Amino acid sequence: MTGPLLLGVRHHGPGSARAVRAALDAARPDAVLIEGPPEADALLPLAADARMRPPVALLAHAVDDPGRAAFWPFAAFSPEWVAVRWALDHGAAVHFFDLPAAHSLAMMGDPTWSDEEDDEGGDDSGEQSADVRRDGPGRDPGRQGEPGRAPGRGPRPGLRVDPLAVLAETAGYDDPERWWEDAVEHRAADTGDPLAPFAAVAEAMTALRETYGHGGTARDPVREAHMRLRLRAARKEHGDAVAVVCGAWHVPALAAKHTVTADRALLKGLPKVRAETTWVPWTHRRLARRSGYGAGIDSPGWYGHLFAVPDRPVERWMTKAAGLLRDEDHAVSTAHVIEAVRLAGSLAAMRGRPLAGLSETTDAVRAVMCDGSDVPLALIRDRLVVGDVLGEVPEGAPAVPLQRDLDRLQRSLRLKPEAAEREVDLDLRKDTDAARSRLLHRLRLLGVEWGAPERARGTGTFRESWRLRWEPELRVRVAEAGAWGTTVLSAATAKAVSEAASATALADITALAERCLLADLPEALPLVMKALADRAAVDTDVSRLAGALPALARALRYGDVRGTDTAALAEVATGLALRVCVGLPPACAGLDADGAAEMRGHVDAVHTAIRLLPDTSGGAAGTEGGSDSADGRGTGTGPTAGPETGPTADSVTGPATGSGTGAEGVVARWADVLERLARRDAVPGTLRGRAARLLLDDGRLAEDEAARLMGLALSPGTAPADAAAWVEGFAGAGGDGSGGLLLVHDERLLALVDAWLTAVPAEAFTDVLPLLRRTFGAYEPGVRRTLGELVRRGPAGGGGTAPAGEGAPGFGPGLDATRADAVLPVLDLLLGHRQPTEEEGAGVPG
Repeated sequence: MTGPLLLGVRHHGPGSARAVRAALDAARPDAVLIEGPPEADALLPLAADARMRPPVALLAHAVDDPGRAAFWPFAAFSPEWVAVRWALDHGAAVHFFDLPAAHSLAMMGDPTWSDEEDDEGGDDSGEQSADVRRDGPGRDPGRQGEPGRAPGRGPRPGLRVDPLAVLAETAGYDDPERWWEDAVEHRAADTGDPLAPFAAVAEAMTALRETYGHGGTARDPVREAHMRLRLRAARKEHGDAVAVVCGAWHVPALAAKHTVTADRALLKGLPKVRAETTWVPWTHRRLARRSGYGAGIDSPGWYGHLFAVPDRPVERWMTKAAGLLRDEDHAVSTAHVIEAVRLAGSLAAMRGRPLAGLSETTDAVRAVMCDGSDVPLALIRDRLVVGDVLGEVPEGAPAVPLQRDLDRLQRSLRLKPEAAEREVDLDLRKDTDAARSRLLHRLRLLGVEWGAPERARGTGTFRESWRLRWEPELRVRVAEAGAWGTTVLSAATAKAVSEAASATALADITALAERCLLADLPEALPLVMKALADRAAVDTDVSRLAGALPALARALRYGDVRGTDTAALAEVATGLALRVCVGLPPACAGLDADGAAEMRGHVDAVHTAIRLLPDTSGGAAGTEGGSDSADGRGTGTGPTAGPETGPTADSVTGPATGSGTGAEGVVARWADVLERLARRDAVPGTLRGRAARLLLDDGRLAEDEAARLMGLALSPGTAPADAAAWVEGFAGAGGDGSGGLLLVHDERLLALVDAWLTAVPAEAFTDVLPLLRRTFGAYEPGVRRTLGELVRRGPAGGGGTAPAGEGAPGFGPGLDATRADAVLPVLDLLLGHRQPTEEEGAGVPG
């Protein structure tokens, strides 16, 4: 060798990777320099470990601020990875020689260092292999390969040059990716000089650098100065038997003559932080340009296929596509594969390409295997063209203690991180599933969002559904969370205690209590409960109290399933519920429309929460007691309602069994509050209607009394807007359609609404129309259609309003309780609540 061997490459290019391997085999250098942070030199031997499977990435982060981090990804088809493996296999020295991560991390966020630019009309601005994460995607110094934007005649200030686009345009191509595939990736094996391609690339890049200088990024000269210093040091040790693998854009700068003094002057005064590095798993999806990675490629799965297969890449690709479609129940046969290969070859010949590329294979798959549809084709793009391959690193790789504890828990719980999104159903009655749930909840509390809980499919508490997906960036989140402790449990506990001490909003503390209970943090929960009790004792805002109660109720609900002692939490929740009962009636008076809508949400949430509270006085949770007083209306502690007419005790069904501060007492107090809201004229119509509906659904308001309240609310003396608000509160049951079903099955109520609506004056109709549309628009289409048919024919089939006391057509005037009760034994048998008697069994055919 005469002078160092400069191998200019495109990052993550299989053609470049093959060429680098051939060049190194021919030159046999004693040392190989790779573009990357020098702090990671000690990690390079791990690349030869059999358990190291790319894609992987070097992670560098500031010790004092782990969120200040950057990644240097490597795929199996990355030229840098091929060079590292070659050097380790052949006993050559191998080093990283880019600017140290200590400097690049220190300068993150510095506008004089950043190369952000206007992205008008182009793809990502540049290919860079340092994928930066600082609370999201960012840009940081990394390997600068071939930026990704065409410059036109010349670069505008602040814009980076796209060497690929310039060379492609010179060659007559309008697509840089297609030109690169034809010129490099699809190039047949060259039996000539393996160094010739790199000489041609260096010549082309030299011409571009002479025209465009450093290409619009001010940091490249600094990086290249450090590269030259490291190259000089390597030549002093190994002579000219040194090979350099770097982005082709840097080759002219490394070959040019620069003095040591000038290079050191560029590096003088750079800020510096203490940095640590390690290997972390990476994914093909994160290599994709659409993920925000600057040096990303459009098709990492396709490039991996081209690099891995020994021959017949198109035929093997079509076979993969057919297998994937068959797995998804698409009818694809061997004949489809043969025809798709033929079509791809024909398209390549028509387009003048040396080999069918990704565009030809995609067009062929769409036409032959997908019947022209882009729907199954999207599956191929997602699973094959991009892919969900997740790399692996050996256990010996450096890691923070918290990461090691997480790895141990993942192995013991058989919860393997996967790049593909998947759903996991957990049965909390099983020890392993309960432990998995605790781990996922603890990680969420630490900000490591590996899994997101799905909405429960039913009302049971023994099951949880999670949607899991492991992203490489979570390693940074784990490193950040390592400041709280060395294990997942200790870190989650410390962070919960810290948040409890700093939280000021009552809702935040109750949410934290719920998370502590779900995560099973017994050491943190008492401190959180003390903070909750202290904050609740001084908070007098009913809205905040009502907003805090649902989280406590949910925590109690799940705490019972997990076997957690929730006595202290139950006491606080019960006290909070009683304070809501006291303060809600006066808080609901005189609200405007927006305030009433917000308060309605609180009423619904509190109503659901109170039914979940356990009975601290020994009774069953959520029992439906009547009220505290003998007349069945309770002794609520809030301000009394104004003069009211109509039935009192007769309107509330059920015995007055609740008393005290247990669940029965709270339920009775809450029923009394709802009745007051339903009858008080000073309360907005939305809340009065909602309170009446909740009482009716709970069986605490007789149907006749509900009809009477509706008749009063919809009487001619009531303003149309107030009447419409009452209808919205009563019939608009949270958008689940149950309000519409109530009107379908109770035609007396429907007749009242119909009669009121037809009597609304024309000048007032436009004012109430938005409320009505919001109410009835939330119903299911089938419910709306049924209501329309009932109104069209009238309750009795002949139009008009049904007389009071008459039932639906074909039914009697009222409920026959004796005949209705006769079906209960059959239901018990069907539901398995009891075994059939001998007489019943004798009548069942064998």
